[in-house]
Amino acid sequence: MTDSLPIPLTALSTAQKTALINLVRRTAKAEIMPRFRNLSHADISAKSSPYDLVTEADLAAEAMLARGIQGMFPHALVIGEEASSADPDLRGKISEAELAFILDPLDGTWNFAHGLPLFGVILAATRFGKPVFGLLYDPVMDDWISADLDNTAHLSRNMGAARPLSVSRGGDIASLSGYVHLYLMPDEVQAQMAAKLPDFARTLMLRCSCHEYRTLAQGGMDFALSSVPNPWDHAAGLLICQQAGGVARMLDGRDYTAGITEGHILAAPDEDTWHRLRDHFAFLLDEAPKP
Repeated sequence: MTDSLPIPLTALSTAQKTALINLVRRTAKAEIMPRFRNLSHADISAKSSPYDLVTEADLAAEAMLARGIQGMFPHALVIGEEASSADPDLRGKISEAELAFILDPLDGTWNFAHGLPLFGVILAATRFGKPVFGLLYDPVMDDWISADLDNTAHLSRNMGAARPLSVSRGGDIASLSGYVHLYLMPDEVQAQMAAKLPDFARTLMLRCSCHEYRTLAQGGMDFALSSVPNPWDHAAGLLICQQAGGVARMLDGRDYTAGITEGHILAAPDEDTWHRLRDHFAFLLDEAPKP
């Protein structure tokens, strides 16, 4: 894919990545954690549904992150989830941007608003839609998982050495545990999908892509299937899973790019497991499983 792009996909420097991580940590300390379990009803609003929430923490964190990134990279495109909700046309610019930063300033807002300590900050850098750097930050524990095209996925803390990560060993369908976003799928396929779930050892969803991808990259779960390819939810996590040894692409076989707006995303620990899962979920493509 890189051969067809206008310029090579060069990596961010170590200093630039460190500056981005520090910005995320400062933002969480200033705008997110002081509001955790400290929100009034007036601080919480619904967007597309009662389960799709935005809080004052989302808005303040996105503003701080966007200002900081724009200061570091004046010519980059910066797209946050909340800004994209207000202006959907922003999303269409990702594929043409030489350098874009895609933010979910507070992933897992529903959990955050209800006092559950399962939320995070997601940051991805892309070049012409291709993820080149991913960061999954946990504000509660102040630790983060990151990866880029040149480096494997690592779990890092303020103190101590970074720990390299690897995905699970995979296996047959009956042995797998995974994340399936059943209630975010189109109504017409939910019943058919629900009938497939008992075939697995366990399926669930955390209402937080940040922690779902963190768990996948650490081998705690085997796969993730999503039918809503929002780039602020997936661009960073898919790169991190790939750099932890996994396989992540669209269910129809396309390579993932952050410019994709429709389709199903499937992440798995290896090619064999990915294809088993793809065949199991082939009804989502309205076609027979391919060999």
